[in-house]
Amino acid sequence: MDGISDARWLLLIHQIPPKPDYFRVKIWRRLQNLGAVAIKNSVYALPNTDQGHEDFQWIVREIVSGGGEAMVCEAHLIEGLSDHQVTGLFQEARERDYKQIVKEAKRLATTAGVTADKDQRASGRRAKVANQIVRLKRRLAEVSAIDFFEAPSRKEAEERTAALEMKVRDHHPAAAPVPSPSSHRLQDYRGRTWVTRKGIHVDRMASAWLIRRFIDPAARFKFVSAEAYRREPGAVRFDMFEAEFTHEGNCCTFEVICDRFGLNDPALRVIAEIVHDIDLKESKYSRQETPGISRLIAGISMNHQEDETRLTRGDAVFDDLYECFRRQGDSVTLTRPGPSASTGKRASRKPSDKI
Repeated sequence: MDGISDARWLLLIHQIPPKPDYFRVKIWRRLQNLGAVAIKNSVYALPNTDQGHEDFQWIVREIVSGGGEAMVCEAHLIEGLSDHQVTGLFQEARERDYKQIVKEAKRLATTAGVTADKDQRASGRRAKVANQIVRLKRRLAEVSAIDFFEAPSRKEAEERTAALEMKVRDHHPAAAPVPSPSSHRLQDYRGRTWVTRKGIHVDRMASAWLIRRFIDPAARFKFVSAEAYRREPGAVRFDMFEAEFTHEGNCCTFEVICDRFGLNDPALRVIAEIVHDIDLKESKYSRQETPGISRLIAGISMNHQEDETRLTRGDAVFDDLYECFRRQGDSVTLTRPGPSASTGKRASRKPSDKI
């Protein structure tokens, strides 16, 4: 794992108002989804990586917007808690997750074994088990994405889940596409310089590709330090604080750009669902392509430090993805979002979700 400095850990130190109660729970859930571990009250740790910085930045923004205080720092552990102990905290947390997955997989394996009959009731049971396997597979992907130090039970969880997939076919209900209104004119954004934060990852890669492919083929991109950057005349900022195009509510930047420019292409909406789940570390759409694309984007980020190179590699990935989904035409289906990870309520029918 490539860090961005010699410090091994990132620490989020926060103070959250006592009321409303749901806000504290919401932040706790966000931190759990990121894979952060508590090392003291109100102090959470992540490995010191580009992605960890970005994840904690969004949490800080949410805490501050909710009336709290938060800061992120890079840390060397000198006395007291050791690096080895903190690594152990991450492994223990993921080990608990994997053991729960293994337990559920064993239960489903027993249930799946009694659905082999061909009568109508058995068919219904098979469908129910298939849906449970989909949820289990989704949970495994979520845990694997935040398993920074290879917890011991990961292999068993993967093997048992794979074995279950051989017994029951996955089922994914389709949802009809819903158009979004356009509020921005393409011609107003031609010939502009688009500015975003250094260390681009999935949302910024995908958004830059979207801009160049559908808004301005001649778009220029500039990668800056968010803290030091001062807005330049004519520049358009995206996926950074106070930007013209950035996360809104539960939508990531890619979704916001699609919505603002009325980009309703079904193939783009499929990509939006994939980008959403990777960027927000959620499983709202749980497309089968998402885990593979997530690994590919992570590989680009690990293997290439220069943002221009990441942008070029990302362009190729999203060009090919778009062509694949475009050629599928009517066979492309949009997944029906399940309960929101942060609220437990059913989400509105936008292509995605983020802080």
